[in-house]
Amino acid sequence: MILTRIMRKIWFRAAIISLLSVALAILVAVGTPYLPYELRGDLGQNAVGTILQIMASSMLAVTTFSLTAMVSAYSSATQLATPRATQLMISDPTSQNALSTFLGAFVFSIVGIIGLQTSAYGHDGRIILFGATVVVVIWVVVTLLRWIAHITAFGRMSDVIDRVESAACDAMAGFAADPDLGGKPAVPIPDAARPVHGDTTGYVTHVDIEALGRLATRADCVIHVTTLPGTMVHPRRELVRVEGAIDDELGDTIRGAFTVERHRTFDQDPRLGLIALSEIASRALSPAVNDPGTAIEVLNALLRVLLKLPPQEPGKPGSADRPRVHLIRPTFDDMLTDAFRPIQRDGGSNVEVMIRMTGTLAALHAGLPRRQSLIRQSAEACATRARRLIDDPDDLAAFEAAHREYWPAG
Repeated sequence: MILTRIMRKIWFRAAIISLLSVALAILVAVGTPYLPYELRGDLGQNAVGTILQIMASSMLAVTTFSLTAMVSAYSSATQLATPRATQLMISDPTSQNALSTFLGAFVFSIVGIIGLQTSAYGHDGRIILFGATVVVVIWVVVTLLRWIAHITAFGRMSDVIDRVESAACDAMAGFAADPDLGGKPAVPIPDAARPVHGDTTGYVTHVDIEALGRLATRADCVIHVTTLPGTMVHPRRELVRVEGAIDDELGDTIRGAFTVERHRTFDQDPRLGLIALSEIASRALSPAVNDPGTAIEVLNALLRVLLKLPPQEPGKPGSADRPRVHLIRPTFDDMLTDAFRPIQRDGGSNVEVMIRMTGTLAALHAGLPRRQSLIRQSAEACATRARRLIDDPDDLAAFEAAHREYWPAG
């Protein structure tokens, strides 16, 4: 998890590519004396200094421009969509590669100029440096073309929706594949089980089930996890309940298996993607924006995310290779509430949105047969709200006709 978090940071790729650029410029100077033959001919290597100076000045400007464009896109997404999408945009690999490439080319140019001014490159070194510079220029041009194509959509509403949907689909697919995160399903907790409380305030973003499993085996106890990723915890909120003897050292080890941060993340939290998508739709339906088309796009995205759930309830995993760690699961009722209640609240008077809402629920009803009862209840609540909030008789009649088509009597 830590390695994945580091690799998503914008400074990571920039540092790696900058170090490789420095290594390339130094390797040319250091490795030239060890060439098995002497290079002859004039390939324009005397112009390499001018090329490096041009590239250094231009790459610095392009890097500054790219960083400004990225920050503007982050700000636009925060204002137009939801602040929860910012973390996805910051970890965008295309923008990170572009910024890192431009910075790496700048660093390569500076190191190359220093080497030329200090006579670190001989005749053969200048030829090799010229060839390396041509390769870097081609690399920069290709990256710049990709960056131009990417920046035209980066941070736009459709781009933000797609990013949030993709993150939500990944989290939901992971939940569908293993809703217990490698542990066992929840069971009734004995009254004698002792709680372990957290020692900090924030959101649980990761639970290390493997570490809890090793601890349960070593201490010969059973651990019941009562706090899932996405839950707000504080020193009075219990994290787990333990069947067996427990001491301060065991409690500290259990707390160390929980990563608590100030903000929620998408990785182990399937509900955050639903919340972020519904926030986008809710903002689009505000009187200041009044964009029902975006809300309808979000409903389509929510349908694709929720259909990542298996048609049937996941069964209980085999206990042979599972640690003695039991976890509660997010309920489907909570997921429906996260996804649709804000949209019904803010778009209840918009006939187009409510028609699409009842159609989305009908599609879920067909795609998730084991959860049809909860989905039908949500559809009935949607119809009740529409009948109460839609004032125009023609609009209400259009909704009723659509609702009868999607939800025939009986």
